[in-house]
Amino acid sequence: MNQRAGFVAVVGRPNAGKSSLLNTLVGEKLAMVSKKAQATRKRMNVIVMHGEVQIIFVDTPGLHEKEKLLNRFMLEEALKAMGDADLALFVAPVTDDLASYEKFLELTASKPIPHIVVLNKIDQVSNAAILAKIAQYGKYQDRFLALIPFSARKGVGKEDLLDTIVKHLPEHPWLYDPEFLTTSTVREIYRELIRESIFENLSEEIPYESDVIIEKVDEGVDIDRVYATIVTEKETQKRMIIGKRGGTIKRVGRDARHLMERFSGKRIHLDLHVVVRKGWSRNKKALEEFGYVFS
Repeated sequence: MNQRAGFVAVVGRPNAGKSSLLNTLVGEKLAMVSKKAQATRKRMNVIVMHGEVQIIFVDTPGLHEKEKLLNRFMLEEALKAMGDADLALFVAPVTDDLASYEKFLELTASKPIPHIVVLNKIDQVSNAAILAKIAQYGKYQDRFLALIPFSARKGVGKEDLLDTIVKHLPEHPWLYDPEFLTTSTVREIYRELIRESIFENLSEEIPYESDVIIEKVDEGVDIDRVYATIVTEKETQKRMIIGKRGGTIKRVGRDARHLMERFSGKRIHLDLHVVVRKGWSRNKKALEEFGYVFS
């Protein structure tokens, strides 16, 4: 009867380390991670059990200005996640100034949300630098519930963060089977892992102007057969994704397959194709066909 459960929106600027933090908390590779900014496009629920408390973390796209239509959708996703959550984690690299946090406060000024500041990537700086950054946040200490230094790479601060979160979640029966790690389907996770491989293997604008459609997944006991299409905007981008003698798409497929095998514990047969769909990322109807539904 002491069960607690609640939704925790994980927000911050692009490339703040939100997805890495979530993978550390859940202990599995679920959320897409890339060194490039704005890799996460849609919300993803990651479920962590901490004692008798079920925490449903909501991974969100980075908070950024409304520029392109797809970027506008991503900002809406983050704002909706915060609006629906019981609590938010504002993730900020320790090397950042306070500008992103101040923008977050502005965005939520009309409807403030209880939040915890997570000072991420503390393994990259000295203790003196960490203390100095904590002091800078001191002027906003009446705005946040707690400030937790954290290192996703080393797992430092994990228990402290989880212990702090559970104090601020409501008493409520668990919302999901405690064995679940995410509400995302296998197809959705496979799609994100292929996108991650595209981000890591291709540069410039291609990862931002491409997406992945999972055409079919034949799930077996020991092997999953996955048929997917990479959609891009230009013929030149298609040629670059394929590469000389198919070398680039083979590398994308190989890396994606390794990620998928690590997630599923099975062998993966991955069949990848590339098509051109001009202007898809700037067309609302096309975006909605990819699952980017605007409110």
